[in-house]
Amino acid sequence: MLNIDDGSGEDELIRLLLKRQSELNSLLEITRAINKNTATPILIQMLEVILQNYLQVGKLRFLIEKDNKFACIAKYGGDIESSVVLARACKKLSKVKAPTAIAGHRDPVLKKYNYFIPVYHKSKALAYALIGDFNTSGEMLNNDLNFIQTLMNVIIVALENKKLFRERLQSERFQREMELAVEVQNMLIPMREHKDDSVEIGAKYLPHQNIGGDYFDFIRLNDHEFLWCIADVSGKGISAALLMANFQASLHAWAAVDGDLTNIVDRLNKIVLSNTKGERFITLFLARYNQKKRRLNYINAGHNPTILYSEGGAIPLKLGTTMIGVFEDLPFLNEGEVDVEPGSLIFNYTDGLMDFESPSSKVWNEDKLLDFVLAHGELSPDNFNQALMDYLSNVHKSKPIDDITLLTLKIF
Repeated sequence: MLNIDDGSGEDELIRLLLKRQSELNSLLEITRAINKNTATPILIQMLEVILQNYLQVGKLRFLIEKDNKFACIAKYGGDIESSVVLARACKKLSKVKAPTAIAGHRDPVLKKYNYFIPVYHKSKALAYALIGDFNTSGEMLNNDLNFIQTLMNVIIVALENKKLFRERLQSERFQREMELAVEVQNMLIPMREHKDDSVEIGAKYLPHQNIGGDYFDFIRLNDHEFLWCIADVSGKGISAALLMANFQASLHAWAAVDGDLTNIVDRLNKIVLSNTKGERFITLFLARYNQKKRRLNYINAGHNPTILYSEGGAIPLKLGTTMIGVFEDLPFLNEGEVDVEPGSLIFNYTDGLMDFESPSSKVWNEDKLLDFVLAHGELSPDNFNQALMDYLSNVHKSKPIDDITLLTLKIF
């Protein structure tokens, strides 16, 4: 009898050792696959093969947490329930932190399975597994359940690492895109100040984040004419910056060969629409000034109205059209014309100037801006721009929530 018992003990030990070896081989296969960055469906398939072939698990439901919901990513055997039904059933066992027998559970879904296996990280549930048609018992049962839990833990960690890696790549890609967009925009933004016998220019560009959609330009056409533009491209990032670059190139090209602002804006509209298929638009103020005639021609295409200060008065320049890049044919297109007296100040800005966040009850709108221009229109362009920003920061106690571009000209 003693010899028989000893033989049985040796057989059991050998069986246990072989099983442990099989488990280690399974973990090694999974680990190698993870290190090779094997696709998620393949990892799940490997898990199912190990459970079916090595552990003889006849039925499996494996749910993982994603965006505060549980989705079933591995399932075989029996009638397949929906993820919603399975998640609702597993939540009834939310206090269970270790593998647990559930064959006698009152829930009609849970009682179809032999065991419930949760995977937690601290107090957060990462995954639930339900296994059925699983007949292991005795000393091997706890070993098998713990191994299944370990195997699923390894899979969950691998999936989480894949997610973090994708997020890091996306973050790095976004950061590089922003850097490229900044480089493009820096090449597009011209001088911040300019002064000659006929005009003095002061500009201030304040991006709210790394890169905005604002743009301004000044082009000396000949000895007695110059043109300027201030614009706002919808959207952010490299696509907005590239659209801006294309817009600048088109503006320079047409301004050099066509003296009619109406023709230029009409052509720019068609170019932007062709490039963006109507998915982006540009608002702009475009003006041409003749020093000999002292005449300013302009078109406001859906942009914040430029303000002309002259001899103690101030008027907004609103004539023009709608934003460009939306309609194949602009619904209307009017060109404004005004004579400019010596000493006049022309203030251009983008809509970020009006999008200020104020903790006080003070109102900031176009009427208040007009009042400010009336009070400070005699200043030089740079001093005017600085005085306006100081007023908003120190007096109005406001903070910008969007990109701001100021382009101010003093006409002599």
